[in-house]
Amino acid sequence: MGVGPTIDPADVGVTGLVWLFFSYGYALFYAANLIGEGSELLLLVPSLAGLVGGVVLPLLGAVPDGAIILFSGLGSIEVAQESLSVGIGALAGSTIMLLTVPWALSIFAGRVDINKKGNPSYRKSPKVTPGLTISETLHHTGVSVSDEIHHGGFVMALTTIPYFLIQIPAMFMHGPTEEVAKGEHWYALAGLIICIAGLFFYMRLQLKNNNAGQNKDKRIAIAKKTLQQGKMSLAGIVKSAIKFKSQRTLVASGGPGYGAISSIDTPTPEVLETLKELLYDAFCIYDSDKNGKLEKKEIRVFLKDFHEHISEEEIDNIWFKVDENHDNNLTFDEFVSLCYYLIMGDDSMRDSGKGAPVAASVRQEVCAHVFGNGENQDEENDEVEEIPEEFTDLSPEEQQKAIKMRAFKMLFIGTAMVVYFSDPMVDVMQEIAVKANIPPFYVSFVLAPLASNSSEVVASMFYAAKKTRKTMTVSFSALEGAACMNNTFCLCIFMGLIYARGLAWQYTAETASIVIVEFIMALLVQKKVHTSGLGVIILSIFPLSLLLVFTMEQFGFD
Repeated sequence: MGVGPTIDPADVGVTGLVWLFFSYGYALFYAANLIGEGSELLLLVPSLAGLVGGVVLPLLGAVPDGAIILFSGLGSIEVAQESLSVGIGALAGSTIMLLTVPWALSIFAGRVDINKKGNPSYRKSPKVTPGLTISETLHHTGVSVSDEIHHGGFVMALTTIPYFLIQIPAMFMHGPTEEVAKGEHWYALAGLIICIAGLFFYMRLQLKNNNAGQNKDKRIAIAKKTLQQGKMSLAGIVKSAIKFKSQRTLVASGGPGYGAISSIDTPTPEVLETLKELLYDAFCIYDSDKNGKLEKKEIRVFLKDFHEHISEEEIDNIWFKVDENHDNNLTFDEFVSLCYYLIMGDDSMRDSGKGAPVAASVRQEVCAHVFGNGENQDEENDEVEEIPEEFTDLSPEEQQKAIKMRAFKMLFIGTAMVVYFSDPMVDVMQEIAVKANIPPFYVSFVLAPLASNSSEVVASMFYAAKKTRKTMTVSFSALEGAACMNNTFCLCIFMGLIYARGLAWQYTAETASIVIVEFIMALLVQKKVHTSGLGVIILSIFPLSLLLVFTMEQFGFD
């Protein structure tokens, strides 16, 4: 079809075909990771966070699947009608896989003990009691499901409307493919319009939620992940956010300077709440005697670890400002206030030679120490990547610029790779089906998600493994959002191909599997707790949905 590598899959043997699949699959997997990580980095740019979280992140996350669907419907009409089976396989496989496999794996990764009242026990260090039998593990461990996930399930079910619309003619029309295509022509147009409307509705809803701060948990989780990997410093993340919030407040009120920062002495409750989320682990770790307070010697250790060369006089000045009851100990709230003044005063200290940027090796050690879970510290140190000094040695403002450049570069390269490799990937999956003598749908149903959705699986498990209510919400909401994007953005491409190219929608069994699974999950997410046993059931839905398609086809449904 003229895009991507020119190797013809029909000209290679089985070994060559396998090599092509894994080569193109790895390229798409790498591209999807670039897009996901680039979008997440942009969430740390305050001026772009709302737009990125509400529009860019979910949209770009659907690009790999959308590209496979698009290229499956190009070429001559005869070829396109046949290869469209690869597209519907990718759509069905991606949607069902995202709602089952990573959902179940997230439950297993994030599970904690369930108490006698039936609620997950999210204590200071949530865990699963060792020595439980298999039955006890399945029924007495699990995760919580937030109200946001309940609402997301309803929205997900609502976005399935276009499937029902296109199935009206598909259920009753029979005969040659050309006649079926003509009968479905205007239904496809109506489906296309509804998909576009649904996409705008979902994007607007996401943007509204982001502006209202409902996606704050995801930003906090990404900030911790970014700090741990050394892509930005704490000041680089927080200082820009503080300035942006202050600018918006002053502009909205018409205050002097329209956005100038007049003082660092007035942290807003929202800023303090963000710092609390980021610094709780640090407070617990540096509280060496575990009395819930930090002494001056413990604060000095904290400052030394971050290479903040503050004189005793300056420490006393800040200490006097934040130690409200003057007991020479800092509570958690007072510790957060101290960090706020350090962050906002960082530039002036650095300019006057009183502070120094944190060396990369030290920042690596501290990030692993502070932003780990406090239990497997040695493991965390091993997992943290080497930190690029060109980022951590920059000022907060320069870090923001560098992050933008890196994020846009990752998005551009990732999107270009998806466009380049999606076309040959469709040809490879179709040729695998020919050589294996099985319908292309089954091949793409299983194989396409491996290439296009692996990054979502890894990300959801990463957040779930933090074992908190908030990170479980981040994990589950991302999976629900991906399903909604498949129902709108990806299905929009499908409806456009059918309408513009005169193709036929002959996928009753496949449609039934998608809709049934989505409605099952929409009902299951209304439960407040997902046990490990329920996770096993959810995991089994993926192969059962494939069996459902096969059974329906045996009874003549397309």
